[in-house]
Amino acid sequence: MDQNEQKKLFQDFPPITTREWEEKINADLKGADYEKKLIWKSEEGFDVKPYYRQEDIEGLANTKSLPDEIPFIRGNRKDHNQWIIRQDIPATKISAANELALEAIAKGVNDIGFSVQEISTHKQMSELLQKIDLDKTGIHFVSSRSYPLTLELFIYEIVNRNKGGDKIHGSINFDPISYLLLHGDFYVNWVQNLEETEYLLNTIQKRIPHFKAITINGHYFQDAGSTLVQEIGFSLASANEYLSGLTNKGFSVDTVAPLMQFSLAIGPNYFMEIAKLRAARLLWSTMINQYHPEQKQSSRLFIHSTTALWNKTIFDPYVNMLRTTTEGMSAAIGNADSVTIRPFDVPFKPEDEFSRRIARNQQLVLKEESYLDKIVDPAAGSYYVETLTQSIASHAWKLFQLVEEKGGMIACIKSGFIQQEIERNRQQKETNFAQRRNILLGTTQYPNLLETMEEKIQPAPPIPVSVETPYRKLTLYRAAQGFEEIRLSTERFVKSGHKRPKVFLFTIGNLTMLRARAGFITNFFGCAGYEIIDNPGFSTVAEGVSAAISSNAEFVVICSSDEEYPVFVPEIATQLKQSKKPPRILVAGYPKEIVESLKKSGVDDFIHVRSNLLDTLRSCQSKLGIV
Repeated sequence: MDQNEQKKLFQDFPPITTREWEEKINADLKGADYEKKLIWKSEEGFDVKPYYRQEDIEGLANTKSLPDEIPFIRGNRKDHNQWIIRQDIPATKISAANELALEAIAKGVNDIGFSVQEISTHKQMSELLQKIDLDKTGIHFVSSRSYPLTLELFIYEIVNRNKGGDKIHGSINFDPISYLLLHGDFYVNWVQNLEETEYLLNTIQKRIPHFKAITINGHYFQDAGSTLVQEIGFSLASANEYLSGLTNKGFSVDTVAPLMQFSLAIGPNYFMEIAKLRAARLLWSTMINQYHPEQKQSSRLFIHSTTALWNKTIFDPYVNMLRTTTEGMSAAIGNADSVTIRPFDVPFKPEDEFSRRIARNQQLVLKEESYLDKIVDPAAGSYYVETLTQSIASHAWKLFQLVEEKGGMIACIKSGFIQQEIERNRQQKETNFAQRRNILLGTTQYPNLLETMEEKIQPAPPIPVSVETPYRKLTLYRAAQGFEEIRLSTERFVKSGHKRPKVFLFTIGNLTMLRARAGFITNFFGCAGYEIIDNPGFSTVAEGVSAAISSNAEFVVICSSDEEYPVFVPEIATQLKQSKKPPRILVAGYPKEIVESLKKSGVDDFIHVRSNLLDTLRSCQSKLGIV
C-alpha cells in the first residue's frame, strides 16, 4: 500500500481528541463519579487511569532508548529475547539431584539451581555435577552452609576437568542482608560478611568472571506481602548497602556491580510486573551512575525472575498452572534474563515428575510456540506499560531514598522499618481477599465443593524451634493460608467422626434474586468445605421450613429479595427457632432498613458482599466447635 492509499484509508478514521473521549465516558457514566468508577487506586501508591494515549508518554524520559543501551530499560539484549530457562532442584541427596538435573537439561533447561547444604568435599561436588557440561549449563548454588567453601569446591571441579573459567556462568545465593531479614540476626556479623564478600569477589573475578557473587533476593519481599514498589525500593537499598561497603574497602564499582544479580518474584499483576522489571533496570542504572562507573556493563542489571509463592493455593491447585503461565509471560515480556517457574504443587508437597515437567514446558511453550524469545521488548511504546514503568520507578526511587535517609537497609531492618512497612501492606492485602475485593480462584471464590486436600498434603520438614532474636523477622506468607486452614480444619473435623456441617438454602420468592443469592451463599460457605443443600425455590414457607428441619442443617440461609424479606423472614425464623434443634438463621443480603426488626424475629446474622469472608467463617467454625 503506497502513501496515498494510506492517507485515503485513514481519512475514514478522523482523530478523536481526549476531550471527546472524556465527554463520551462521562455521558455513559450518567452522573456517576468518574474517579470512583474508573480510576484504579493501585497498592503501589499511584492512580491508574482507564485508558492511556500517546500524549501520556510524550513527557516521559527514556521512551526513545534502545535495547542493550543505558539505562537498559528495554533490556540487556539487542537482537533477541533468549532468556535462560532455569530449574532449581530441591533434592539434597546428591545422586538424586544429579539425576534430576541431567533429566531437566536433556529436556530443555539451560541452567540448574542446586541446594548444597550437605556438600563439604570435592568428591561430593564432583558427584553432584557429573556428566553436566559446565560450559553450556549454568550452575547456581541456592543454599549452602558456607558459600566460600562451596565456591572453592566448584572451582576445584572446574580445574579438575581442565576447563578455563571464561565460559562458566551461574551464581551463588550469597545475601547476608536477606539472612538478617529472615532470621532476625546475622549468621555472625556484618563485618565478617563483608570480609566473606571480599573473598568471593576476588576469587570469582580472577577465576570465573561471569559468575555472580551476590544475589539480592527481592522475591522475599513480595512473598511476604510487599507491593512491587517496595520490592524494587528495598532491593535497591540492599544492593546499595553492598556497593557502599565494598567500594569503601577499595573495590571499584566496575568490579562489584557486574557480579551482582537481582532475584525478583513475578506475581499475578500482569502488566504491573512487566513494568516492574523495566523500572528495576532503569533505577539500577540510575543508582550505579552515582558511583561513576567507567564500564557500560556496570549499569546492566541481571534479573532472575521466579514465580511468586504469595498467590499460590493448596485447593484447586491446577489453577496454579494458569497463574504461573501468565507470570512467566510477564517475566519474558519484561525481559528477565533468566526465569524459574515453580511447580504448581509446591504449596502442599514436594514437586514430582509431572509438576516439574509442566513447569519446564511452560517456558518452552512461551519460547517455541509463542515466540516470545524472538521480539526484544514487545512492551516498548505501549502507552500503558511505559506510564506504569515510570510510575513504579518514581515511587520506588522515593522509597529507596527514604531508606537511605534512615541510615540504609541494615539500619532499617534493625529498626523494624522494613518489616513494619511490608506487614502493613500484607494486612491490607489480606483484608482485600477477606472482603473479596481480590479473589483467589478456587479458594475464596468458586471453590470445588467436592474437593478434599488434607490427605494430599505432605508436611514440610519441621521448622526449628524459634528462639528470641535481636531483630524482628520478616515472615513469608501465602495469601490463601487463612482460608485454607479453615477448610482443612473442616476436613479434619469430619475425619475425626463428626458429620460435615450443612448449609440449607431456604430459597423462596423472586426467582432471579433467590438464584443470585443462592449462588453467592454457595460460594461463600463452600470456602469452608461445608455441604451446601440447594433448592429450586419453595412455593410456601411451610414447605421450606419442613425441608429445612428435615435436613438437620446447622445453618439455614434465607435467599429471596429485599422487598420480600419483611413478609417471609419473620415467619420462617419464628418456626425454625421453635424446632427441637434450632439452626442458626442467616439472611442473604443486607436490607438495612429492616435489619433490626429481622434480628428481633430470630435472624442471627446477614451474609452479604461486604461481609468479611475470613472472619465470618472463623466465627462459624467456632460456633461449631471446629478448631
